[in-house]
Amino acid sequence: MSVLPLVFTSGWASGINAYAVVLLLGVFGATGLTDEVPASLQRTDVLIAAGVLFLCEAVADKIPYVDSIWDSVHTVIRPVAGAVVGALLAGESGSLPELAAGAVGGSTALLSHLVKAGTRMAINTSPEPFSNIAMSTAEDLGVAGIITFAIFHPVAAAIIAGVLLVLGIVTVTFLASRIRRFLRRRAQRREEKRLVASGVRRPPD
Repeated sequence: MSVLPLVFTSGWASGINAYAVVLLLGVFGATGLTDEVPASLQRTDVLIAAGVLFLCEAVADKIPYVDSIWDSVHTVIRPVAGAVVGALLAGESGSLPELAAGAVGGSTALLSHLVKAGTRMAINTSPEPFSNIAMSTAEDLGVAGIITFAIFHPVAAAIIAGVLLVLGIVTVTFLASRIRRFLRRRAQRREEKRLVASGVRRPPD
């Protein structure tokens, strides 16, 4: 069961930025920093694809409303990535059934993704972009820090990830009213665009 803490931590991080997790684990494995990373994550084509997608996310994730659209698209991608990474890590170590590791990684990634998406919806109720940039930067640094820490101290990193996940769920619960306002505003904008496109309403000057 020694790989379970790393699977849990990588799942939590995948729910925030799956491409960063794949990129970091691949680089750590390719440079010999750890032997826990399977060869499939160390392949050059995987590292290049993860790097390009990470740069795309780094930009999209800092733009108000675009970040929420990006999160919507990744509602499936991040949990799947968490499950795949977890299964690969388990298969490499042989200390945990791959199906169980995939379930742990995928479910943890889904929870952290929902926390991330909900927090961004609340932040987008504010018109200024600086909070989006600050939050995105903090998330990127947090993912990089905790994945690096997990390579050397997997149990401690898993405890930190678990605490952050619980705190995130509590925070999103308190921010639920702001999230509902965001969803109503987005629905109103979509309806206005539809009416303008259909000619029912004139576009604003």
